[in-house]
Amino acid sequence: MITIDHLGIAVKSIAEARKFYEQLGLAASGEEVVEHEKVRVAMLPVGESRVELLQATSDDSTIARFIAKRGEGLHHVALHVPDLKATVESLKKSGTRLVSEEIKTGAGGHQYVFVHPSSAGGVLLELVQDPGAKK
Repeated sequence: MITIDHLGIAVKSIAEARKFYEQLGLAASGEEVVEHEKVRVAMLPVGESRVELLQATSDDSTIARFIAKRGEGLHHVALHVPDLKATVESLKKSGTRLVSEEIKTGAGGHQYVFVHPSSAGGVLLELVQDPGAKK
């Protein structure tokens, strides 16, 4: 079954953003740096999904460029899929444009790929699979 895994929100400061979400009663389950993405991540559980706060750790990161161009805000929507490799293969065969065809490992050990907004109705779509699941 496919579910909404999280909503990725680009922020200038996780510490500042957390203050707002904590007022709503949400609490981060910790922070983590994903070195290859040049980003600091904080996940805030919301029911069966999460809000992911993304703060750039370098001026040349994707998140820094996003904020410079568009400001803080919704960066991507992430869907949890049961078999990421099969999903990627199916999308490639159908001509779907992927940001990268390489399945990478991100925060919390989740495997992921991004679908380019041109193939997803203008939305950057992340497809994720649980840690330890087959690539």
